[in-house]
Amino acid sequence: MLKKLPTLASVTAAAALVMGATAAHAQDKTITLCWAAWDPANALVELSKDFTAKSGVKMKFEFVPWPNFADRMLNELNSKGKLCDLMIGDSQWIGGAAESGHYVKLNDFFAKEGIKMTDFAPATVTGYAEWPKNTPNYWALPAMADAVGWTYRKDWFAKPELRAEFKKKHNRELAAPKTWTEFKQVSEFFQGRMVDGKKVYGAYIFTERGSEGITMGVTNVLYPMGFKYQDPKKPYAMDGFVNSADSVKALEFYKSLYKGSTAPGMTNAYMGEGLDAFKSGQVAMQMNWFAFFPGLNKDPNVGGDKIGFFANPSDKGKGVQLGGQGISVVSYSPNKNEALQYIKWFASPDVQKKWQAVGGSSAHKAVLNDPGYAKSAPYAQAFLDSMGMVVDFWAEPTYAQLMLAMQKRVHDYVVADKGSAKEALDTLVVDWKKVFKDDGKLK
Repeated sequence: MLKKLPTLASVTAAAALVMGATAAHAQDKTITLCWAAWDPANALVELSKDFTAKSGVKMKFEFVPWPNFADRMLNELNSKGKLCDLMIGDSQWIGGAAESGHYVKLNDFFAKEGIKMTDFAPATVTGYAEWPKNTPNYWALPAMADAVGWTYRKDWFAKPELRAEFKKKHNRELAAPKTWTEFKQVSEFFQGRMVDGKKVYGAYIFTERGSEGITMGVTNVLYPMGFKYQDPKKPYAMDGFVNSADSVKALEFYKSLYKGSTAPGMTNAYMGEGLDAFKSGQVAMQMNWFAFFPGLNKDPNVGGDKIGFFANPSDKGKGVQLGGQGISVVSYSPNKNEALQYIKWFASPDVQKKWQAVGGSSAHKAVLNDPGYAKSAPYAQAFLDSMGMVVDFWAEPTYAQLMLAMQKRVHDYVVADKGSAKEALDTLVVDWKKVFKDDGKLK
């Protein structure tokens, strides 16, 4: 027995070494997640500590400011770089990333792991995961549900003297607008008014020219007023839809808001400028992404009982610009197995609930359909309303050319006073036809 003990000890020691080596191997593995630099990304860093604790796989993060995000990350993908194992890419990238082979197709993985796309909000599956659209071909898991929404100065709207004056003028209560007609009345009512001893303005809207800003703004008026990207019965047939009479009216309306309801100097402004305008008390209402609303609600100067939230106004119909992103495995990653492990972990209902709690925005039905969700935050009901009427920009592989064309035509008309709304949209149809012809989608 005594002679055998050293042998037993050796076996035990060897087993310990193997177990230690396995744990060390897991701890040596590091994957990098790439996304934009904003509050939800910081929340994801905290959430991901749970993944590392469970799996032993360490996480690195590459976050790029929004104005540079698309250029930086699309260059990374197009160069087949190995920086990113996981990519939370914009919804519009999905077509190009799928067709260029940048993302791993996830169908087989989802089937193997029991991950069901029916567990996520339909608009986010179509918007963030599918290519071609409305087919069961998945290149991402919905990660960050988002849409354009509105904040307003609830404390200003509650002032008795303003309420009395507004009611006398418009024969209705001063309240968060439900239609674009009401919106214009409210924004013009506050335009240039003195509130709490300071000159204020009616509304903040997107006007940025260089990336996507003014397109992500103007579509919130275009959609509910009747604009469509194409004939629903004939793909890529845009005449009479992009440049319909309703579309022209909507573009003219957006320009009237820009000219008559916004602060001076906002000629090239997007997300950050909107947050600054609202936080500094310049505007009564602000257009921005719901992703920023948790932070605004906590703001010591304009949050709490001073802030209110509402969904995009309607007109002849409803509609709002979809934002948000899906999370994909980059096909050039040397760590695909660990990246897929992260996707599996992130997809679970418990993790999705925590993601929502720490400052993310889950697209999972276990979160959105929870009976308490609508009352979980002051902006929650408006978000649910918005996700029921979202519309997205083109997600074609040529989306960048399509976006730049719309940016130019809309900004030239709305901000730079070039030509008419009809001319802007007619020219946009010509621009888009050329892109689709070059892409082989139109003859």
